[in-house]
Amino acid sequence: MHYFVTGATGLVGRYLTSLLLAEGHSVTALVRSRDQAAALADYGVRPHMGDVRDKESMRRGLRGAEGLFHTDTWARIGSRDRATATAVNVGGTRNVLELVSEMQVPKAVLTGTIEVFGDTAGRRLPPGHRHGGPHLCLADRTRWEAYHEVAVPAMRSGAPVVAVQCGLLYGPGDASETARLLRRYLRGRVPVVPTRTAASWVHVEDAARGHLLAMEEGVPGRTYVLGGEDRPLLGVVRAAGRLVGKRRGPIPVPGGALRAPAAVLGALGAVVPPLRAPAARLRRRAGVTFLGDDTASREELGYEPRGLAEGLPDTVRSLLEDLFETG
Repeated sequence: MHYFVTGATGLVGRYLTSLLLAEGHSVTALVRSRDQAAALADYGVRPHMGDVRDKESMRRGLRGAEGLFHTDTWARIGSRDRATATAVNVGGTRNVLELVSEMQVPKAVLTGTIEVFGDTAGRRLPPGHRHGGPHLCLADRTRWEAYHEVAVPAMRSGAPVVAVQCGLLYGPGDASETARLLRRYLRGRVPVVPTRTAASWVHVEDAARGHLLAMEEGVPGRTYVLGGEDRPLLGVVRAAGRLVGKRRGPIPVPGGALRAPAAVLGALGAVVPPLRAPAARLRRRAGVTFLGDDTASREELGYEPRGLAEGLPDTVRSLLEDLFETG
């Protein structure tokens, strides 16, 4: 099969592209720079210069594609660049889905996140849950718009699109705030971690496999959660520490205790831009949960994510290797 992939240099996109190649598929990847193009071409990927924000720049690359994976996303926590967030997440999704219809691509898989559910308050919410707001950050808001205001109408009109909503991604190569928290802990700092914050943790390899399953087995018009083990952040940080013999664990605090500092930082961030990102990160840690129900993915797609006991060791090993490389 010949697949077109956007976001091939992102976390999910890298794993997905390598999986497709390993299974004998050919891949055309959308890239924005010649350096990216050269790096991907070395691995047998056909690079296509373009940008999801420019619909026509993608058209030629899609010729002959038998399927499309749209993994490109803008997820900069704390940024207030609404123009870019909207152009990439909302406009980019609209451009991709319009091309799917115009060029009669047989099937497309759209990457999303359960973070658009907002704080699930300890509940495992179903695929496609419509959160009424407010959103914890601009990235969540624009990804919500991309799904509910662009993807859902397209699917309802008959577009051959399957949407997936990933849980909290982790694994080698992750550069998220969670990975940075674990890295600081492994370097000897003792972090403050809220007791209530929890997520459906999905190893990025399983998320990539879930995308391929959605392409092969998913029903167009349907949305599937690609989740994993539901576990508190505090428990995951402690488990990471035990893997390397840490005797002093993170400092647990009630999630509500972080809300006031988050609000103060948010207010200050309105006039002091460098404080915006810390405020957004603190707000997302203040006792919120991101939990999704992946029952349909397991039953209908054959999705079988690993648990943290299996997936966390290689994540910690990768973080330690990064520490030694960077000093």
